[in-house]
Amino acid sequence: MPAITSTDATVLVTGATGFLGTWTIDILLKRGYSVRAAVRNEAKGKYLLEKFKSYGSKLHLVVIGDYTSIATDSAFDEAVRGVSGIIHTAAPTHLHSAHPDEMSIPAINGVLGVLQSALKHGGDTLKRVVITSSGAAMNQPHIPNEHIDESCWNDDAVRECEQKGKEADPMNSYSASKVRAEKAAWGFVARHKSEIKWDLTVIIPPYMFGPPIHEVNSLETLNFSLGFWYAAMLQKNYFGQDPENFPGHGFLDVRDGAEAHVRALEKAAAGGERILVCARAPWVWNDFIDAINGKQLEQRTGGNHFINAKEQKLLGIKYITMEQSGKDILAFMTAKGWK
Repeated sequence: MPAITSTDATVLVTGATGFLGTWTIDILLKRGYSVRAAVRNEAKGKYLLEKFKSYGSKLHLVVIGDYTSIATDSAFDEAVRGVSGIIHTAAPTHLHSAHPDEMSIPAINGVLGVLQSALKHGGDTLKRVVITSSGAAMNQPHIPNEHIDESCWNDDAVRECEQKGKEADPMNSYSASKVRAEKAAWGFVARHKSEIKWDLTVIIPPYMFGPPIHEVNSLETLNFSLGFWYAAMLQKNYFGQDPENFPGHGFLDVRDGAEAHVRALEKAAAGGERILVCARAPWVWNDFIDAINGKQLEQRTGGNHFINAKEQKLLGIKYITMEQSGKDILAFMTAKGWK
């Protein structure tokens, strides 16, 4: 399967101003790639240009508008021209939608918009498209599962949203959006198999933590997972749950998440694959507390067990530990004066 074999190439990154997107740009630029950063508007991109100004013309912006305005036929047409790889990280990530469609429609439109433009204008240069999914697309977070791998889909969330509409659980609205967007991507590739010269890889991270390098000016502008971390670790707000048992999910440092996306462009064998990327599972809040204090962590029972065997075979990431991730987050928040 095609892969990028030289860093003398341009990669399009969507969601460029986000938690994962900015780290992905950082890794790509350090590798020597040129990066085309897709942003909603020029104002959103100014921070990126300032942060990475030492790379000069290696980074430039392309404005694609807001998620809700993305049509599935032309929004990314100019953005994809001449690129060798696309990393699509952009998607709604919150639990405040009034109806599941407010999450799913922008997520699906974003994925199909990228793929449709890649089909029309990818030309001979485009080798691979990498899309970010989520562990939420694999399993209900609150239902323990001892073996979650790339064969798993969270169809229960989709069914609940279809049946309950605006009464659906907010987490299921988010989960359903990830399932529907990813399935839309695979469906698109299957339908257009005879026409495309590139291939698709989907990276599936669980909860991603770690220090941010995107623009964060206040607690309110923290991304979802770091807002969650701040509430639990610094305010002792566990949302009514027991920190010895909650959340019982998978852990990944965002820097490893970004690394996985870049390696997915570079590894030929990663083409056409769903790849679960998880450093530790399950984990609970008390694990983060113990890790930061240098205590040895034991393997938890119960909760959700994410199996990363395929990732280790195809990408071979050496994971950042929960201890290092937690200490780096704490250092960032301490520097901000947030306690």
